[in-house]
Amino acid sequence: MGKVYLVGAGPGDPELLSLKAYRLIKEADVILIDNLVLGVKELIPEGKEVIDTGKTAKKHKYTQDAINALLVDLSEKYDKVVRLKGGDPYIFGRGGEEAAVLKASGVDFEVVPGITSAVAVPASFSIPLTFRGISSSVTIITGHEMDEKEDSINWEAIANLKGTLVILMGVGNLVTNVDALLEHGMRAETPVAMIENGFTADARLTVGTLGTIVAVAAKEKVNPPAVIVIGDVVNVREKLTQENKLLTQINAD
Repeated sequence: MGKVYLVGAGPGDPELLSLKAYRLIKEADVILIDNLVLGVKELIPEGKEVIDTGKTAKKHKYTQDAINALLVDLSEKYDKVVRLKGGDPYIFGRGGEEAAVLKASGVDFEVVPGITSAVAVPASFSIPLTFRGISSSVTIITGHEMDEKEDSINWEAIANLKGTLVILMGVGNLVTNVDALLEHGMRAETPVAMIENGFTADARLTVGTLGTIVAVAAKEKVNPPAVIVIGDVVNVREKLTQENKLLTQINAD
């Protein structure tokens, strides 16, 4: 029986892939990819067996149970199986579920961390998730919980945190999530940034406040995938962007 590697592809920029992940992509007998590996697909050697298991909100090529079973089956046929997942396998990537199935099935596996889009995508638009005097903590939540787990997020606690809130996969439930935060006391003036298609040519930033972001997102036709950042750190971007422009001017001179 072979070994399965649950590999984080990072936010999609090939240059942000770890050296270990890059090596495993080259050495793998078979690679299972999802929709969010983006430019990392370019690093897969020509002729390598690739299985596309990508999912969107309304269309699944494979169910998660089918992917779990496929990983076990492939481990019986190949020495080195790579499950290449966008971001980090253990940050809303279902990697924990896959690891649990592999463990229960007696399959040897290893997790290779990747840079999560929750951190990398805001940084690519000059939004630091922490900033001295503004935010000293970060909370990352999923924006779409399964029906049977809809009460697992303590919105009252989340709304009263003083740090930065990052919501992944939250476009579809934007109205519900924003209403929950406002209902439980988060300021309507709290800055919000929505970043679509991070690390692609179509990357786009939409900014508003908690009180306006639903209307702004509708007007701008914001679509998934998007990373949502809520907190005063969103306003730091203006300062950092100005400083970056100044440095560019100085270097040009």
